[in-house]
Amino acid sequence: MDGPRHPLIVTTDPALLDDLRRVAAAAATEITVARTPEQALRSWPRAPLVVVGPDLEPALRGSGPEPGPRPILVTRSLDPRPTRTTGPHGPPSGPGPRPPADRGGDDGAPSFALPRDEAALVELFSSIDEHGTAPVVSVIGGRGGAGASLLAIALALAAGRAGRSTALLDADPLGHGPDVHLGHEHPSSSAPRTGWGDLVDRRSRTPWRILREGLPRSGRVSMLTWARDCEDTQGLPLPAGTARSVLDSARRGVDLVVVDLPRSFDPATRALLNGSDLVLMVVPGDVRSVLSAARMVGRLREETDRLRLVVRGTREEVSASVVARNLRAELDADLPPEPGLSRVLAAGEVPTRHPRSPMARYAHRVVSLLLDRRETG
Repeated sequence: MDGPRHPLIVTTDPALLDDLRRVAAAAATEITVARTPEQALRSWPRAPLVVVGPDLEPALRGSGPEPGPRPILVTRSLDPRPTRTTGPHGPPSGPGPRPPADRGGDDGAPSFALPRDEAALVELFSSIDEHGTAPVVSVIGGRGGAGASLLAIALALAAGRAGRSTALLDADPLGHGPDVHLGHEHPSSSAPRTGWGDLVDRRSRTPWRILREGLPRSGRVSMLTWARDCEDTQGLPLPAGTARSVLDSARRGVDLVVVDLPRSFDPATRALLNGSDLVLMVVPGDVRSVLSAARMVGRLREETDRLRLVVRGTREEVSASVVARNLRAELDADLPPEPGLSRVLAAGEVPTRHPRSPMARYAHRVVSLLLDRRETG
């Protein structure tokens, strides 16, 4: 896969370049600098954003069609009034850079002035999609103890085995966390761990590469969970804005996002469901589990049309097809019982680490389909 793509800065003005470096640092974004039109044209096709100074703008305008994204013009100004960053009908929708709708250069290109528009430029730089958008698969239990967290771990590990960077988001404030299963429950005193509680009060999206520095990892899997020593956030649901911001950062910073959802429908859970490309509900194959899951299916359908059913450990009297028919949900997998599961868990091992585990094989199939679909568009 291609490496990260950085905004391209095209200028020879040292003062303007210093200002733009400050903007990039505030947005935690790396940049590529071109000091001649020739350098700019070579880097332009791969750049997600092109920022041009007034010193080189005339030369670039005369060089022919733009070989990549439309540039924005940035000048320096002493006017303290900020540029309005929304058009007459509100802010632009959709991912990616959001240039102002009511300003432009001589040829209509979006225009900013520094330091007046620094806040708007920081937001623009922060929104840059450097890796492409990763698929999101969320997992929820039809009842407590259904094995949803284990499936979430299996999906993340399957992506890691395939050499893909993965974000595993533990959104359940009452769960024990995937870090326990993966042997990372004891943070190092010399390396403080970032948890959900640390992100609640942040006002802007933090790039995933910055968040990842404080997260426990298992191979290529980075885990965001709940700090066990933070009483202020223990058991509390996430703010929806925090959930959306972190999900957006993760989608732009890794190859796959896996979300372990709580069995609730608070605003944050709904936001995560709305942002998921696939939602898997895990239901053990017994009558009590089906009755419990039936209470959730209707609510899940209100938030997503991408719900699939994973039935575990069915018996003859309650087959996977019977479970799917009663829940009126599409069956995605019928996983056989794993007799050694309780023993393996008691020993502190992770059964889904083993590629021959039925759950691991299923996780590999799901991950392959999601990643193939992303790469083929």
